Amino acid sequence: MRSLILGFVAGAAFLQTRAALPAGWHIGAFLLAAVALLLALRGPLRAALAGALAGFAWAAFIAQLALAPELAKADEGRDIDVIGTVAKLPHDFGQGVRFQFRVENVLTEEAQVPPTLALSWYRAEGERLRLRPGERWRLTLRLQRPHGNANPHGFDYEAWLLGQGIRATGYVRTANSNRRLDDFVVTPGHLVERSRDVLRTRIQQALGDEPYAGVIVALVVGDQRGIEQPDWDVFNRTGVSHLVAISGLHITMVAGLAALALSWLWRRSFFTGAQLPLLLPAQKVAALGGALAALLYVLLAGFGVPAQRTLYMLAVVAAALWLGRLTSVSHILCLALGLVVLIDPWAVLWPGFWLSFGAVGVILYAGLGRSSTASGWRATLALAARTQYAVTLGLVPLTLLLFSQVSLVGPLANAVAIPVVSFVVTPLALVGSLLPAPLAAPVLWCAHLALEWLALALGWLAALPLAVWSAPAPPPPLFTLALLGTAWMLAPRGWPQRWTGAAAWLPLFLLQPASPPPGRFTVTAFDVGQGMALLVETARHRLLYDAGPQYAPGQDAGSRVILPYLRARGIRRLDTLVVSHSDLDHVGGALTLLDALAIDSVKSSLGPGHRVVAATRAHRQCVAGQRWEWDGVVFEMLQPTAASYADSGLKANARSCTLRISAGGRAILLAADIEAAQEAALVASDPDLLRADVLLAPHHGSGTSSTPAFLAAVKPSISVFQVGHRNRYKHPKKEVFERYGALAIERLRTDESGAITFEFSTDIATGEYRRDHPRYWYDR
Repeated sequence: MRSLILGFVAGAAFLQTRAALPAGWHIGAFLLAAVALLLALRGPLRAALAGALAGFAWAAFIAQLALAPELAKADEGRDIDVIGTVAKLPHDFGQGVRFQFRVENVLTEEAQVPPTLALSWYRAEGERLRLRPGERWRLTLRLQRPHGNANPHGFDYEAWLLGQGIRATGYVRTANSNRRLDDFVVTPGHLVERSRDVLRTRIQQALGDEPYAGVIVALVVGDQRGIEQPDWDVFNRTGVSHLVAISGLHITMVAGLAALALSWLWRRSFFTGAQLPLLLPAQKVAALGGALAALLYVLLAGFGVPAQRTLYMLAVVAAALWLGRLTSVSHILCLALGLVVLIDPWAVLWPGFWLSFGAVGVILYAGLGRSSTASGWRATLALAARTQYAVTLGLVPLTLLLFSQVSLVGPLANAVAIPVVSFVVTPLALVGSLLPAPLAAPVLWCAHLALEWLALALGWLAALPLAVWSAPAPPPPLFTLALLGTAWMLAPRGWPQRWTGAAAWLPLFLLQPASPPPGRFTVTAFDVGQGMALLVETARHRLLYDAGPQYAPGQDAGSRVILPYLRARGIRRLDTLVVSHSDLDHVGGALTLLDALAIDSVKSSLGPGHRVVAATRAHRQCVAGQRWEWDGVVFEMLQPTAASYADSGLKANARSCTLRISAGGRAILLAADIEAAQEAALVASDPDLLRADVLLAPHHGSGTSSTPAFLAAVKPSISVFQVGHRNRYKHPKKEVFERYGALAIERLRTDESGAITFEFSTDIATGEYRRDHPRYWYDR
């Protein structure tokens, strides 16, 4: 059974790496082959192969069902009237509300709208906008097919949407026809979500604007969207982020308390004298009560993978007790693993899946041969210490693979945070959210106070210079070697020289970021939406040109795209950050990067009072004529002129820092948002200096740039348009895009290609993320 389930999970995981789904008859053939293997052969290998075929076929079948409903391309960007219900817990993000919408009826003729949508409703100034789960609304919408930024080591938004059953996204248009039709539509899902909304509202009303109210909400109803990014940074650096969600430990605690209470009451027949234990043993009643309490809590938690894993394990244990068939822990874990993937084949794409099951697997493996008959608080403390030791060591390779960093203060932080969060904060938060209003506030305040004291200690640990060890994400051979070394270190008693397994970690920790050889350079144009951000790398230096846009308060390209990429590469320092000008789609992520990275210097056209200038240690204005060389690669600033800073009438675009980078006869020109006047000035001053093989299209391909004379002077063979998918500026403009095509210039767009990488040597090698890492859910 265990081999069959592990094979099933492996098959489902393999399907998620495919560029296209198999045809229907192929799926049937795989299922028949799986059955034939089970009937014809014996042994664990046979079961694993059969499971792999079945898992691949099942995941493909579910994916086909999920992809079937789609928004017609003709319906993108036009007004569509629908009636439906608010399906999930909405999130207020300051400028409006984000929510999932379940469509019941499409009022616009001939429009094809998928059943589940992800929507944003932007509030007008002074407007009060309040949505609650289960409400029925008539809305006018603008929709588009699923699309997300595609970058190496980045979050795959399109895969997440598919896993959620969402096949279109969009926003609510301002229209007189928008109105609430019903306050509540009764369905099981709406009842759960309305309950979550009620509990969240009670917590928010009791705690107001307290800094950790979002954490309390996350612990009670699993909604983590209210936790601020600086708090996440502290939790991640101290290795306790798993505690600020409804974890398996919290669910087990709730189930255990419910089981104990019900068992105690059942043994006393609820003080009725009915002799209930004679009708049904108290042990069975306790198991059933604990499982039901766990189910209720998991539903409130939003049904995340760690919560699912714990629920299924508790359900299997309860079923075993009821049937009198006690089973091994490894069987329970495998059954939970199989159920998670059976219900959600996309769960294998997310770090939480591997960390959740990996942690339990490590605990089981490390416990082999270590049973003890000792009891008492000392034995309990020793067991907890051994468990924490095993999990800390056992998850190091996986944590480095998934996050490219390991918290060195994690064991100490968890030793304090686990008991505080699990046995103080979470129980108080749960009780406080359920009590009547006069009693709820003091209890919730106590929970928040305990969390606040804990956050102070975690903040001090996170600020330590060696709180985190960072390294590039390991390649498969090094990761496998580290896993073997970890297994050696955690082997049962009697295993020879267990400490020598640590030697297998050395290549993991000594791994250095890859760099081009001297005289060559690489450029990565990130897919940041409507904005600019490019990383330039030489043999020993790195420069970031622009920092991408800000998406919402507290969310920008720095935190969502650039930092995950740099961390996965093991890059902790930048030599220079160039901020071309002050537009928010170029400077949006700069403060985040300055706070998270060591950046030696900043060059920009920003004024002296700008926040980015104030936050940097060494700032220098971009001025035409600046020139420097790194590792045989020449950097030349062509724009703006020194005199332009005295002209207060110039727009920010006109002062865009324009940078040419060249080596070995190859060059790229980064033109930011210069417009026709600046292009003409550059052509008039020194047209030969503009020559480049690759051109970052000025101003994202707007109608005010890319003049024929400028393109004739640059003579690029490749152009890059950093633009957002279906952006409101309609960049690149059709006539400009066709102008490049008429000159036989290859045109690459980040909204279509994802991140684009150039390797400059004697030739130019081009990589496109969506082309090089195709997946069946990409809307190509």
